[in-house]
Amino acid sequence: MDATLSDPLVDRLLDGRYAVEARIARGGMASVYLATDVRLERRVAVKVMHPALAEDPDFVARFNREARAAARLSHPDAVAVYDQGSDSGHVFLVMEYVAGATLRDVLRQRGRLAPGEALAVMDHVLAALGAAHAAGLVHRDVKPENVLVTADGRVKVADFGLARAMAGTTLTADDGMMLGTAAYVAPEQVRDGTSDARSDVYSAGVMLFELLTGAPPFTGDSPLSVAYKHMSDDVPAPSSRVDNIPPELDALVRSATSRDPAGRPADGRALHTALVQVRDGLGLHAAVPAPQVTPVSVDLTQRIARPDDRTVVAEGATAALPPLLPPGTDETDRRRRKWPFILAAILLLAAIGGVGGWWLAVGRYTHAPSVLNMTKAAAIHKLDDAGLHWRWLSPAYSDTVAANHVLAEDPAGGSQVHRGATITLTLSKGPAEQAVPDVRGKTVKEAKAALRDAGLKYGGQQTAYSPTVPDGHVIRTDPPVGTRLHVGRTVDLVVSKGVRPVKVPDVSGEPLQRATQELTDAGFTVKTTEDYSDTTPEGDVVTTTPSAGTPVPPGSAITLVVSKGPHLYPVPDVTGDNVDDARATLEAAHFNVTTHAFPGGPGKVLRQSPGGGSMQKHGTTVTLFVF
Repeated sequence: MDATLSDPLVDRLLDGRYAVEARIARGGMASVYLATDVRLERRVAVKVMHPALAEDPDFVARFNREARAAARLSHPDAVAVYDQGSDSGHVFLVMEYVAGATLRDVLRQRGRLAPGEALAVMDHVLAALGAAHAAGLVHRDVKPENVLVTADGRVKVADFGLARAMAGTTLTADDGMMLGTAAYVAPEQVRDGTSDARSDVYSAGVMLFELLTGAPPFTGDSPLSVAYKHMSDDVPAPSSRVDNIPPELDALVRSATSRDPAGRPADGRALHTALVQVRDGLGLHAAVPAPQVTPVSVDLTQRIARPDDRTVVAEGATAALPPLLPPGTDETDRRRRKWPFILAAILLLAAIGGVGGWWLAVGRYTHAPSVLNMTKAAAIHKLDDAGLHWRWLSPAYSDTVAANHVLAEDPAGGSQVHRGATITLTLSKGPAEQAVPDVRGKTVKEAKAALRDAGLKYGGQQTAYSPTVPDGHVIRTDPPVGTRLHVGRTVDLVVSKGVRPVKVPDVSGEPLQRATQELTDAGFTVKTTEDYSDTTPEGDVVTTTPSAGTPVPPGSAITLVVSKGPHLYPVPDVTGDNVDDARATLEAAHFNVTTHAFPGGPGKVLRQSPGGGSMQKHGTTVTLFVF
């Protein structure tokens, strides 16, 4: 009995139009079925998304939008998309049915391809990508699993747009990547989630590398570690892995896989043109390698009724009773005597057939228990109790499942499986971690880029004075450098404001020598200038520039204004002058005047104090003695 008979979609009419006949493939996101379009009477492939995806309305909207976009692409090297829809919670895509195998199957059978064969395959792949890019459609998940090869050497690219439809879902693919597959993902898709035609060019270059060498350029313990290698390392030349690869093919791969998108061919058409030039220049013309295809065989001629009026395919369901001869003959008597034995044999065969039918239909199956979130020991114990085998894939990072607990199982818990089947399990490594990079001494912009490259986020910044780190550069991080954090966590920066400023001491009124020593001890350099002062004795400091109390960087130059004493001016000699004239003369010279007059005199200045010609500061009072 075919294993697909347990699939509830087999023998169902989807959307009143697509008669599902058999499941032909199952992946992490969807199952693919062979079906017949009963309206157009043609074979089609129906890709049905797994139920968890169909429950996400955002995903369904994206899926329908991207499917409509993919349906507009018409090219002989691209799998045609005919229709999309949903039926009772089953979201599906109807595509051209291509009888053959995937390019991954070809690589498993062949190991690697000869250069001419690899170019023959890529000729079709790039022609399809070029047509898609010209139509504004980006594939986003170019890999051997999405390239189909027929027995007669035709090549077709499948799943245009479906990687974008997966963006934002809470599920991850079997390989742990959301958009694209880790082995083929472009650096910009890992770094910031962006992708364009040049991202497809990068993935195609990686795929050409694998066709020539038999393995992708990067491997690692987890999809995340492989993805980071695409950001940090250049794809090597194929000739570094395999002998007899022409330099022209090395150059073609290195150009397509430049880590800088600007260094790659602009789109699939440009890379296709370059590939054709290399192929023709080297004379590497070869046929596409035909896979060893096991065709899907569905017998639709014999069906038996189920209690629910559905029908299933019955393998070898033939039963014939011996013909009866006319009564009255010896042969009739002999057969009549043999009939009880024949009946017993028929009943025995029926019983055996019933038991065998029960075993084939029900008895040989069991349900896989769910072991998600269990420890490794508990999961093994539960599977052993269920009579199932188990094997472990490489552990993977998870933000939701604790380390050393089961992250994924395939087939999923509750699925119908053969007794003694092997359940594939993945153990969680816990959240992915990265060490905080050393960004000390870098500018804020440089530090942000380093955090982003490490899978961490910039959280914010504080400022502090530093005697050694220039203004605007990072002093330290919080958490400190080297701390291991979950990918996606934030890191704060402490940024320098430069050297802490020092306030200028107040040395006004102090003698020059003492003021100079005080400023020098505080780390300043000293300059001096002189000026008159009516209030500060000569040789003492009048003031400073910058003024006292001003914050300035250590080592700044402080200018001292040193007093030359008051500014003195000669007193006019007014003896013998009329008192009024004398007053006017002295006041015009900015001196104050007071008089002592002796009665009976002519009003002439007999004497003055201070005397005429003496040096006095402006505003000094000159006393006149008048007779």
